Amino acid sequence: MNYKNITVAGSGVLGSQIAYQSAFNGFNVTVYDINDDALKNAQDRISNLKPFYQQDLGATQEEVDAAYARLTFNSNLAEAVADADLVIEAIPEVVKIKTEFYTNLSKLAPQKTIFATNSSTLLPSQFAEATGRPEKFLALHFANTIWKNNTAEIMKHPGTDMNVFDEVVEFAKAIGMVPLPLYKEQPGYILNSLLVPFLDAAEMLLVKEIADPETIDKTWMIGTGAPLGPFAILDVVGINTAFNIVQAKAAATGDDNMNKLANLLKIEYIDQGKLGRATGEGFYKYPNPNFAKPDFLKG
Repeated sequence: MNYKNITVAGSGVLGSQIAYQSAFNGFNVTVYDINDDALKNAQDRISNLKPFYQQDLGATQEEVDAAYARLTFNSNLAEAVADADLVIEAIPEVVKIKTEFYTNLSKLAPQKTIFATNSSTLLPSQFAEATGRPEKFLALHFANTIWKNNTAEIMKHPGTDMNVFDEVVEFAKAIGMVPLPLYKEQPGYILNSLLVPFLDAAEMLLVKEIADPETIDKTWMIGTGAPLGPFAILDVVGINTAFNIVQAKAAATGDDNMNKLANLLKIEYIDQGKLGRATGEGFYKYPNPNFAKPDFLKG
């Protein structure tokens, strides 16, 4: 793995984190977005990561400043990828937008450049043809707050060259990630393939009025030793996101319980501004949720 120059396309929450994590681990990183306003927001967003690296990783001021100095920002795609060994795409989860991006990128990037999508919901095979280099294309998926939740799910599609796959695994290690290789395409990768059915099961217990969220969480936490139950996890994920997933399933299946759950989430939570941890209340109230209290598991 001889990567030195990384381009991150898309400077939203996760794109900014990928860029800074790569720079923090010694890579030269170019951040690309569609206009200078987006890039100005990215500069602010990335600057705001510095204290977290100091607090959570024990980084010094010199280290976080040196990492930032390894970043450049560019709204010209041809310039942004001119020297790229690896382009990590973190643009919106819209098929048309991604397809157009890869079609343009294929014409502008050097032949050496590897392409990786950070998509969480779309499969790399959907865009392999548009890249013009399907053998040098795969998925590289990160979790939010990547400096702490340091997983990198690397997923090939049928046409990915195994040497490229192995190189990206090495790159993930080089930026401080724990690489999780997937040898076949799987919607949801590993984490969401496990997490989504788990959360579905908890929500079905709620919507069928089997038990309330705290009892369900308490059962899981006592029974498995897990630090969070499913409804505490849903507060982290965000109830808007949970609602969108449930609504899509309800539309696809016509399942009465899914429709009932979608209505419950909308009326009792979203319409009341209870969107999860980010808004201070979801299934629990923050910053002192019941599940974190010392006696929660005792009675």
